Amino acid sequence: MTSTVPDPTRQALGYPSLFLLVLIGALVPVVPTGALVSAAAVVAFHRTAPFSLLLVFLTASLAAFLGDAALYWLGRRGLRSKNGSRWLKAIRSRAPEERLEQAQEKLAGHGVAVLVLSRLVPAGRIPVMLACLLAEWPLRRFSRGNLPACLAWAVTYQVIGILGGSLFSEPWEGVVAAIALTVLVSAVPGVVRRVR
Repeated sequence: MTSTVPDPTRQALGYPSLFLLVLIGALVPVVPTGALVSAAAVVAFHRTAPFSLLLVFLTASLAAFLGDAALYWLGRRGLRSKNGSRWLKAIRSRAPEERLEQAQEKLAGHGVAVLVLSRLVPAGRIPVMLACLLAEWPLRRFSRGNLPACLAWAVTYQVIGILGGSLFSEPWEGVVAAIALTVLVSAVPGVVRRVR
């Protein structure tokens, strides 16, 4: 079945939609941004347009970086205010106390490397971001560590999408496979923690 929507129109809708959804997902960590990037990579893999995969990578990493920076800035603002802020409370509510303590210990011992790895571990970003906030890292220092974190994150989920897309001839099959693989990768750390 061929689409009636012209290719330039799909591009004009697709990349801004990906940008907005990843940006929102960075601010409100309930949107499955990894699955979005993997699905976009599958579609880009099956397209013949040059630079599609590069555009997915740039769009996703820029949106993740800006979303993280905005959330961090809002959290720092909450730390400085007398009554805190709802953003800081929201960040705190998503970081269980034991995970926060682990993040603080690792951050003290390894610095920016922990920030980079936290983006790759499902549900690891928020506790490490909160640890950075409580350690009173300036936005500039956080951003220096967050940039490679967002680039590594975008590459990782894009590779998952490319793998899913390369297994199937139809893009929708690859999207389903990429989303399933992303969900599986996201569930593994939780299962390992429960087994321990």
